[in-house]
Amino acid sequence: MTAVPTPEPDGAPRLASLDILRGVAILGILFMNVNDMGQSFSSPDIRHLGWSIADQVAWWVRDIVADGTARALLEMLFGAGMVILTDRIAQAAGDHLVLGRYFRRNVVLWVFGIVHMFVLLWPGDILHTYAVAAMVAVWFRRWRPRWLIALGLFAAVAQFGGAGYFGIYKPIHTRAEVAALTAKRDAGVTLDKAETATLAKASARAAKRAKAQAAHKAAVVAEDKARSGSTTDWVKAQIAKSVERLDLSELFSIWEAASTMLIGAALFKLGILQGQRSRAFYAGVTLAAYAFAVPLRVLGAYESTRFTTDPQFSWATDEFARLGMTLGHIGLIHLLLGTALGARLLRPFVAAGRTALTLYVLQTIVLLWVLFPPFGFALYGRLTWMPMMLVSAGVDLALLALAMLWVRHFAIAPVEWAWRSVVERRRLPFRAI
Repeated sequence: MTAVPTPEPDGAPRLASLDILRGVAILGILFMNVNDMGQSFSSPDIRHLGWSIADQVAWWVRDIVADGTARALLEMLFGAGMVILTDRIAQAAGDHLVLGRYFRRNVVLWVFGIVHMFVLLWPGDILHTYAVAAMVAVWFRRWRPRWLIALGLFAAVAQFGGAGYFGIYKPIHTRAEVAALTAKRDAGVTLDKAETATLAKASARAAKRAKAQAAHKAAVVAEDKARSGSTTDWVKAQIAKSVERLDLSELFSIWEAASTMLIGAALFKLGILQGQRSRAFYAGVTLAAYAFAVPLRVLGAYESTRFTTDPQFSWATDEFARLGMTLGHIGLIHLLLGTALGARLLRPFVAAGRTALTLYVLQTIVLLWVLFPPFGFALYGRLTWMPMMLVSAGVDLALLALAMLWVRHFAIAPVEWAWRSVVERRRLPFRAI
C-alpha cells in the first residue's frame, strides 16, 4: 500500500500500511491491558483472574500470540515515525530545528501520558514512557539500519545475559549447593564456617521470599477491596498504582521502548515495515520469525503454568520471543495486504491507525469509567480471562466502527488534534475539507 494522498492537517504525510499496523496494534493492546483494568494489578498469580478450561484457553492464546507484541509494534512504529518526522522537519526548517521540534512534540505527549495516569486514572499508560524513549532514540536516527538493529537488540541481549546468569544459572547453582550442604549436615558431618554461613544465607533468602509473598497477597487483598469499594477508594487505589509506576523500574521500560524504536527505525529504512518488499520476502520473514518465536512462547507459557518458584528459561528469552513474534505479525499482515481478500479485511484498520491516540484514551474511558469502577457497572473482579477477552473484542469492534465513521467526516481525531495543535502552537483544522 502506498501513501494516502491527503496529508494530515499539520502537513504530515500518511502511509496506509503503517496506519493498518498502528490500528492493529492499538486495538490489540486492549487484550493486554484489560486484566489490569478489570482485576488486580498486584497479583503475580494468573489463576487469581480465574482458571476454568475456557480461561486457560484464553490465557494460552493471549500469552503465545499477543503478549507484548502490540506494545512492540507500537514502539517500532514510533521509530518509523521518528525517521519520517525528523526528515520532514529537516526539509522544511533545517537540521538545527529538528531536535527542538521533535522534543517539544514528545514533551507534550509526556504531559498527555501523565494526565492519562492521574486524571483518567490509568496506571498502565504507555504514552509517558514512549515520549521519553523517543527523546532518547532520536539521537541515533541517522545511523545505518544494521547499527540501529545492533543497538536495538542490545536490550534483548542484556536480558538474555542478565536473566540467564542471575535469574537461572546462579539460583540453580545455589540451590544445588544448599541441597548438598543440607544433605551433608543431615548425615552428621560437621560443616565448616563458610558452609554454615552459606546455609544461613539460604535460610535468610527463603524467609525474605516468604515475607515478599505474604506482602504480595496482602497487596492483592487490599487492592481488590479498594477497587471494589467506594468511588474514593477506587480513585485512591488507581492514583497509588500510578505513583508506583514512576519508580526506578520505569528506566527499564524506557530502555526497552527506545531499543525497539531503533529496530523500528531500521525496519522502516529497509522498507520492511511499510510493505515495500516482495511477497516472497514477507513469506520468508513470517515463517522464520514464527518458527523462532512460537516455540519460545509455548515454553514460556508452559513454565508460567507450572506455578512453581523454579527459575524459568523464558526469563532470558522473553524479549527475543517478543520481537520475533512481532516481526512474524508484521510479515503476516503484509502478506494479507498482498491479497484482495486480505486487503479488504484489513482496510478498516486504516481508520483505527489514523485515530489511534483517541482510541487508546477511549479504551480507558470505556473500561475504567464505565465498565469496571464502582460508579459504573462495577464489574471489577467479576470477569475472568475468557470474558475479559470477549469484552475486549466487543469494545474494539465498537471503537473500530466509530473510527471508520469519524474519518469519513473529520480530518483528525480529537486527542490527536489537541496534541498536534499544542505542538504546532496553532489551532489545526478539525473538519475534513
